[in-house]
Amino acid sequence: MISALIMLSTAAPQSLEPQLIDLDGTAFIQFGLFLLLMLALRRFLWRPYLAVLGERTARVEGYKQEAVRLEAEAAARLARAEAAMAEARRVGAGERVAARAVAHKREQELLAAANAAAQKTLAEARARVGAALASERAKLQQTAGAMGVQAARKILGREVSA
Repeated sequence: MISALIMLSTAAPQSLEPQLIDLDGTAFIQFGLFLLLMLALRRFLWRPYLAVLGERTARVEGYKQEAVRLEAEAAARLARAEAAMAEARRVGAGERVAARAVAHKREQELLAAANAAAQKTLAEARARVGAALASERAKLQQTAGAMGVQAARKILGREVSA
């Protein structure tokens, strides 16, 4: 143990000039180990990492392209649906106008038929009233002469000739 302390207490030989790097065989061994480690890491770590990164980037780009394609397809479907809706509205409006025209024509026909029936009924009623009036006038004229003679007889108190 004493000999170990003596060895530790003795300093290594010192040079008069300060040395920045002590180049001996261990520096070359460390450099070789560095290159060997770099090659191993490159083969087993960096290449697989870059491959996975490239695949992920390619998948993401594929998903982006798929999303753009699906968005364009959805926009086309929406445009087709809107065009179909506009066409349906146009057709519906045309059918509505045609239905209104038919209904208006039917209404006019019904009104004309009802008006004709009312005019016929009114004409028949007028004819009946006119006939009844003529018959009553004739009766009245027949009885008017006799009534006049009778009234004159009562007023005058004597016989009157017609």
